[in-house]
Amino acid sequence: MRGFANFVSRGSQRERDRERAQARTGGKGKNKDDGLTPEQRRERDAKALQEKAAKKAAQAATSGGGNKGDKK
Repeated sequence: MRGFANFVSRGSQRERDRERAQARTGGKGKNKDDGLTPEQRRERDAKALQEKAAKKAAQAATSGGGNKGDKK
């Protein structure tokens, strides 16, 4: 029954770790309710992706874009 005792203690350790993590984050966890409709969220995300792509294109244009092995 030794294996069972280890299982129980690991379970309680996980629970303690979850409580500690929640205390560190202030109890805010994942929050999908940002007040946006799914359509608004899609538009926001699409805009962010376009800005990111434009920034990357501008950076490639200024640096010559010669780093083919660099995939950041």
